[in-house]
Amino acid sequence: MEKVIEKVRLTSLFDPAKSIEVEAVIDTGATMLVLPQNIIAELNLKKMREARVRYANNKTEIKSVYGVVTVEMCGRAGEFNVLGEPEGTQPLVGQIVLEQLDLIVDPSTRKVIPNPRSPEMPMVEILMATAYNSGKDFRPNLRTSFIRETLGEMLARNLSKRGFQNDLHTIQDQSDS
Repeated sequence: MEKVIEKVRLTSLFDPAKSIEVEAVIDTGATMLVLPQNIIAELNLKKMREARVRYANNKTEIKSVYGVVTVEMCGRAGEFNVLGEPEGTQPLVGQIVLEQLDLIVDPSTRKVIPNPRSPEMPMVEILMATAYNSGKDFRPNLRTSFIRETLGEMLARNLSKRGFQNDLHTIQDQSDS
């Protein structure tokens, strides 16, 4: 299968004078943005942490994560952390960048395009009901919906499940006094 390659502008968030345009492989099976060490150095990105990486061959390694870089592609931009790989590695754009910028790979042209459902700007999907989008107040009434029994009743119920029938009345009697 032919690789999907796109031009991507990378700019250091903390040093905007450091900017470079690269050709990156678009890999929908990868997670993060991956850059070789020479580009990380050119952008003056700082090491932030380490992460365990699993490659396609199931080999795992500990790699450095750098940040933060602004990625511009297809008229959209966002800030991302970068996984560092050895010099000479092809830059790679993974799923996190594609999702946050709401970009998709068009299978017919093998080009990256803005999501047709939201061509003017990235769409962020929140796939759960919230008070805002449902018109309802989703804060639970703790008094009525969650705390329906006293602590003594809860303890007695749990003890009876475990076979402590004889101790049940003693515990309830002591909690009443």
